[in-house]
Amino acid sequence: MTPGTREHVIQGERVALPVRIRDAAVASAMFAVPAAPARALIAYSGLDVAEPYPGRAICSLACVRYADGDLGPYHEFAVAFLVRPPGSGPPGHPPGGGVLRGLGALRGAGGLQGVGAFIHWLPVNQEFTLEAGRSIWGFPKELTDIPMDLAGRTKRCAVRFGGRTAIELSVAPGLPVPSGRAAPEVTAYACLDGVTRRIPWTLEASGVRMRPGGARVTLGDHRVADELREIGLDRARALSGATVAHLAMTFGGAEEVGP
Repeated sequence: MTPGTREHVIQGERVALPVRIRDAAVASAMFAVPAAPARALIAYSGLDVAEPYPGRAICSLACVRYADGDLGPYHEFAVAFLVRPPGSGPPGHPPGGGVLRGLGALRGAGGLQGVGAFIHWLPVNQEFTLEAGRSIWGFPKELTDIPMDLAGRTKRCAVRFGGRTAIELSVAPGLPVPSGRAAPEVTAYACLDGVTRRIPWTLEASGVRMRPGGARVTLGDHRVADELREIGLDRARALSGATVAHLAMTFGGAEEVGP
């Protein structure tokens, strides 16, 4: 992985940046968890969690079915945390009103003001995207089975290793949300082999539905499931659930984040 590289060779195929995803479907949920254990969990990255409400951090779970893109079709499950930019100083807390109002205060036009998404875990079910994700961006991808059903009213997915369930997510249907005019820009962060990287990421969604709550997570037998128990995810109620029928994305080149 060399900064500034615009083309990579993955399993004999050339992959040019930015990588484009032309169509994907998503089911996701956000949970408020205690900030202190979440901060300790991602300390290896050198990043710090954002606190939309004092003492609370945001853990996001998402299952994604990639139908058409530069990395081919595959399934993916993401565990992510909202984080503050490196070097941004002590966390500031938006005015009172609870976690949801705090999240609203963090939102700016076209994205989250000064807040990024740190990808803590990113299992996938295809080898090509595994190698591409790790070598191009340093995403913490690992290969496993990710059965999902995003066609029914309630969207369901699971992550399984050797037939044993690590985590399951279900998201109930929500109400339609008007599509935005511009593709929001999000900063993604990832840490692999002790190196933290920043990845520019744009999204353009249609067929979005959201609702308060409406999501359920079940933790199984896996080290990441144990980590999520330690931060209280098994006891947390979902803040919101969302589904996206069609999502287009681009991923730019990774940049190392200094100490």
